[in-house]
Amino acid sequence: MDTHVHGVSMATRRKWYHSDLSRHAAEALLLNNGVDGSYLLRNSNDGPECFALSVRAKDSVKHFHVTRRDNCYMFGFNEFPTLEDFVKHFANQPLLGSDTGTLMVLKNPYPWRVEEPSIYESVRVHTAIQTGRNENDLVPNAPALGTKEGYLIKQGAFVKNWKQRWFTLSRYELKYFRDRECDEPIRTLDLRECSAVQFDYSQDRVNCFCLVFPERTFYACAKTGVEADEWIKILKWKLSQIRKGQ
Repeated sequence: MDTHVHGVSMATRRKWYHSDLSRHAAEALLLNNGVDGSYLLRNSNDGPECFALSVRAKDSVKHFHVTRRDNCYMFGFNEFPTLEDFVKHFANQPLLGSDTGTLMVLKNPYPWRVEEPSIYESVRVHTAIQTGRNENDLVPNAPALGTKEGYLIKQGAFVKNWKQRWFTLSRYELKYFRDRECDEPIRTLDLRECSAVQFDYSQDRVNCFCLVFPERTFYACAKTGVEADEWIKILKWKLSQIRKGQ
């Protein structure tokens, strides 16, 4: 009989269950080493028997809840009697759609254990370049990931018409493209120069929000209020991370 950890058997654990891997680490892992359609299962911060499925979708990573209710595991519109049944479901490469309309084929489980060489560099130079500092001066720092992508309706700069554009958010860059299939962005916005993100009611449109930059305020509209709220929340979170110096 398999030993279970957090409700997941060791057989599954050896495959693509990443236990207490954080959201940040999952994004870094999938963006750096994964491909479109790569995914992994990890524990959620919402409590025991709650999990998160992290999926790479092109240049972003999306996270989905997997919850337990009445001794069944709930994911999307399906329920599974056991977590093992849920895992077996992925052998058929399910098609997953998000609120943004993005469709993902889950075809590449990212393994928990990867073969790696036991090779290490030799230290040839080791000297301090500063003095008088201690462990309190060590400040851990890593760029906040928090990716998102999707279509938004954007107002033009000179001709005030509205056009659909594909937006991607990664680290501190918000890019928009003519279409999802385009490789080169029309423009890249550096969020370190953005002073505010908020819902906007000045335009004759619903689900609209704005990003305030020194030289211009950008207006964009989502298809739904929920989607607009998601964009605002993650953009505000990015700004808060910038102000913290992270």
